[in-house]
Amino acid sequence: MKVIISAGGTGGHIYPALAIINKIKDLEPNSDILYIGTKDRMEKDIVPKLNINYIGLDMEGLNRKIPLRNIIVLKKYLKAYNESKKIIKEFKPDVVVGVGGYITSPVLNAASKLKCKTVIHEQNSIPGVTNKMLSTKVDKILISMKNSIDYFPKEKVVYTGNPRSEEIIRVKKVTKKELGFDNKKLVVIVMGSLGSASINNEELEIVPNFKNKDYNVLLITGKRYYDDYKDIEIPSNVKVSPFENNLIGILKSTDLLVTRSGASTIAEITAIGVPSILVPSPYVTNNHQYKNAKELENSGAGIILEEKDFNSKNLLKEIDKLLNNDKILEEMKLSSKKLGVEDSATRVYNEIKKDIGEK
Repeated sequence: MKVIISAGGTGGHIYPALAIINKIKDLEPNSDILYIGTKDRMEKDIVPKLNINYIGLDMEGLNRKIPLRNIIVLKKYLKAYNESKKIIKEFKPDVVVGVGGYITSPVLNAASKLKCKTVIHEQNSIPGVTNKMLSTKVDKILISMKNSIDYFPKEKVVYTGNPRSEEIIRVKKVTKKELGFDNKKLVVIVMGSLGSASINNEELEIVPNFKNKDYNVLLITGKRYYDDYKDIEIPSNVKVSPFENNLIGILKSTDLLVTRSGASTIAEITAIGVPSILVPSPYVTNNHQYKNAKELENSGAGIILEEKDFNSKNLLKEIDKLLNNDKILEEMKLSSKKLGVEDSATRVYNEIKKDIGEK
């Protein structure tokens, strides 16, 4: 099978794309895969290191703050569109797959114009602008969260889950002992790999208040905020870390997670079945993190604590309430697990094969 995959900008797009690639390679080792990303975003560093054939195009998203900048954006789009047509004609793919990010717009539009088989995958509950625009052009739309169906032509939509979740299931568990904790319940607090400036200020006040609590806490600050904790009292039941390489393995020992609600995080939570207190970032387009979190909350898998309400008093109240009620915690765990799709990457692969007319 010859496949062009395009995704870029954030790990929330890139890692699901890589999960699809890995599944294709697992099932069809002789497949020829080409990844089209940007020249200046994180995929340009991640993808080539994995020995995946990579082409970077010069492209940027619409600028809502400086409308005149969009003249340059349009010129870049037209150039990327024409380059995509040339690449597709030369590569002759069986299918072109878009997994999110503005780079997919010229690539998938070019593929559609050339009458290639086309598939897009949406990770969030509320679709991004690019996928909404592409939805009328592509053959098939795969979604991670069931609520997304309301935003797309229903006859094209297939619920597959996030392909990243299938890989998450295979990750080895990191035990509490390996983390330096005893067997008490473990709360993990993490606001993305980089951390959050606004949340960090509150966390500095919260940490000392975990003293004498009958549970352990792992706070992952992000590298830029780690030094802020050198001058505060760290209780013996709290470990502060700048970064953890195997967060997925740690989550498999986690009794309660306090985190953001981006698409990748939701895939991790539901694949493993982790009860969660979700703090949606209010700084993302279309407030999609809140909508992601709401889907979990409505299903009984998590609760929402908005950033404006995130402080020591409110967080400790919610943590204590959940950890002191094993019944609620177990129900949340089961509800979270029900939302996960254990064979998500396989489902995506099967839909791609159907799209190109192969069973």
